Amino acid sequence: MNTQNAKKTENLVEKSMNTQLSNWFILYSKLHRFHWYVKGPHFFTLHEKFEELYNEAAETADAIAERLLAIGGQPAATLHSYLEQASITDEGQEKTASEMVESLIQDYKQISRESKFVIGVAEEQNDPSTADLFVGLAEVADKHVWMLSAYLGE
Repeated sequence: MNTQNAKKTENLVEKSMNTQLSNWFILYSKLHRFHWYVKGPHFFTLHEKFEELYNEAAETADAIAERLLAIGGQPAATLHSYLEQASITDEGQEKTASEMVESLIQDYKQISRESKFVIGVAEEQNDPSTADLFVGLAEVADKHVWMLSAYLGE
């Protein structure tokens, strides 16, 4: 790979990682909202689960930001930049517990797809540590898709 292509891939790694960092911050905020507003017969189960997931989202965002710093990148660090760079959204339209869970399934699917993209560009950059981080994140996202889908009976 020539120097110019290597630099493009390096920038793509940082950009892709910042998209994922932003996604995890958006997810953190969304999960907090769900934790506060969930109602219904599954309140206790989902209230606790959403708390577990928002804590995980905060830890994940921190891990991505620290990895970005370790490879010489600059992690997004403002709400404005998260909203600008994220590929998932939090428009606050979910009202029922089922809508909340379905929204999370879609978000985790998106995060999984994009994590797999980061793995590829990190491998092109000969960065196995970043690739490994995102292998783990894709695995976590896929597991959440499975479990949340099972919760909905799908």
